[in-house]
Amino acid sequence: METKGQTAEIMIAEARKALWVMVGFLAVIWILQIPNWATGYALSREYGVQAWNPDTLPGIVTSAFLHWSWGHIEGNSGPLFVFGFLAAYRGVARFFAVTAVIVLVSGLGEWLTASPSAVGAGASGVVFGYFGYVLVRGLFDRHLIDIVLGVVMALCFAYQFAGLLPQEGIGWQAHVFGFLAGVAGGWIFRDRRPAAPAPSALGGL
Repeated sequence: METKGQTAEIMIAEARKALWVMVGFLAVIWILQIPNWATGYALSREYGVQAWNPDTLPGIVTSAFLHWSWGHIEGNSGPLFVFGFLAAYRGVARFFAVTAVIVLVSGLGEWLTASPSAVGAGASGVVFGYFGYVLVRGLFDRHLIDIVLGVVMALCFAYQFAGLLPQEGIGWQAHVFGFLAGVAGGWIFRDRRPAAPAPSALGGL
């Protein structure tokens, strides 16, 4: 059985991993932004998501790493780091699984519901996925600290909910499906604690 000290050491180690994972994630999207910008955002057009176009199905994954402008990537980077770190600090392995669900669901949702005249790219669907996951994880895992974090994030980033509403020129479909995927990920990957054993009928004999 783990002691409180061992549990704290494990959490600190996972938090350290989470920090570097998110630094790596940001490094990748910022490095990709350089050739993307240099080619007039050809990468976003080629590897983004265009609804109902079978050729862009791989963009369900690749579009999350590409952006349309420096302002676009700057706007996503802060929330991506904050929500991503909070989603990962309790366990990086589970974080990768949650991320896979969010990327696939947000991308596929956009592919199925967005306007076929537009090409979608950006990490905002992932941002909303992590946001949804952080909000509900504490409730599903029954961890007080995560419940408090979820409430604090909901209050501090309440403006993020506006991104779930239909808006012209914004890929809100990826936001909605990403958020729903994050909530679903909180349930799918919740802590499954073993049920307490039923008292034996012969225990008092």
